[in-house]
Amino acid sequence: MKTQVSKYIQIGYSKQFISIFGENNNLPLLVYLHGGPGDAALPLMYKYNVELGKAFNVVVWEQRGAGKSYCKFSEEDQISIETYIEDLHSLILYLLETFKQEKVYLLGHSWGSVLGLMFIKKYPQLIHSYYGCGQVVNMKKGLKCQYDFVLKESEERNQRKIVQRLKTIDLSLTQEDWLNDLLFVTKLVVRYKHSLYGKSNYNQLVKDFIFSSKYTFKDLINREKGSLQSIQYLWQELMEVDFSEYKSFDVPITFFEGRHDRHVSSSLVEEYYHTIKTPKKLIWFENSSHFPQWEEPNKFNQSLISIKEQN
Repeated sequence: MKTQVSKYIQIGYSKQFISIFGENNNLPLLVYLHGGPGDAALPLMYKYNVELGKAFNVVVWEQRGAGKSYCKFSEEDQISIETYIEDLHSLILYLLETFKQEKVYLLGHSWGSVLGLMFIKKYPQLIHSYYGCGQVVNMKKGLKCQYDFVLKESEERNQRKIVQRLKTIDLSLTQEDWLNDLLFVTKLVVRYKHSLYGKSNYNQLVKDFIFSSKYTFKDLINREKGSLQSIQYLWQELMEVDFSEYKSFDVPITFFEGRHDRHVSSSLVEEYYHTIKTPKKLIWFENSSHFPQWEEPNKFNQSLISIKEQN
């Protein structure tokens, strides 16, 4: 019997949305951790990654404050990365009880890869294997790589005003207008075709959201609100993330990396990969940047299924 579940569940004081698809109820669970923070991805998973349902019951979780789980944050909530780690813990315990399983597979993208590595370090007993996509290694180094890339590109394109603006940016992102500086740099990564490889905008992904049956107009609005809110509440803490000392894991790890990723720098992932001690694999996507799961979905889906079957 095919698994098709879409519902809200209570996690702490927050109602959060999950959608689950798979060929049958007995398949192992794969929990997808979207990026951002706040970049809920339900429509994209249903467009590009349904094939994963042949090997898994895929759990698409709209995280606290994101997409269908949008809620307004307040300072009293004390939102932190740990909030999301414990949300994920509660979700996994719920799933294991519901599906009568002992462990799950975990797939984290970008911000979700921060949650993923932290989670398998804290709760390895709950995880079969971890898959990192657009993996974050060191946020400060990653931002510096982003900045150096867009500055070099801008200089080569003789974009004098952009170069002048870039040279005013303090990469500590502690200044009052830090969010504008951050967005300025990341938008240039997109414009220079190294967010979606070979494309200077997100038009295709935006269309995928707009025309998806999984999202209402209200969901689209809430996704935008949730994304901005999540960045405002979490980015300063996120900038301190550095996994360089996370070298030993009790869970097998596979990294899926776009060769041209300049958002979090795939070169940093390659360096990190060689330092970690656990059964591991690194799979390159030569025609992708930061989103190989949607830029090369067939290769991504088949690679992930193949790795799962080998273990």
